[in-house]
Amino acid sequence: MADDGGISRLKRRLNAIPKEVRAAVDPSLLKSGNELARTVKQLAPEDSGDLKNSVAVTGPKQQTPAYSQPGGSQIVAENTVAVTVGNEDVRYPHLLEYGSTKMPAQPFFWPSVRLLKKRIANRTKRAISKAVRQHWGT
Repeated sequence: MADDGGISRLKRRLNAIPKEVRAAVDPSLLKSGNELARTVKQLAPEDSGDLKNSVAVTGPKQQTPAYSQPGGSQIVAENTVAVTVGNEDVRYPHLLEYGSTKMPAQPFFWPSVRLLKKRIANRTKRAISKAVRQHWGT
């Protein structure tokens, strides 16, 4: 068998986590996703409002909007929340974020992520710790 770098061992350990613990973390993840989406909307450049209205939060096991950045329509994994920008009418968020040869960058997404990264990580750690204390071994 080929060496997978420990991925199979990690997957076995993650699958051993009780479902109650994994489910108890979802509200914290959704709260963090909504907070990030609000910040992205605040930092997004002003235009007709289409860009700000295209910001979407997608919960676990749901499908992201078509044409959203990054990557278009995808199914979000368990214990994950996706914040996306763009839809079938707004297909230019990456051009605003990174710029082009004809316009300078107007970053709004990644500055929001960097601004809230520590806060979201701490909230998630607290939720995991609380869920493990409450549900482990039940």
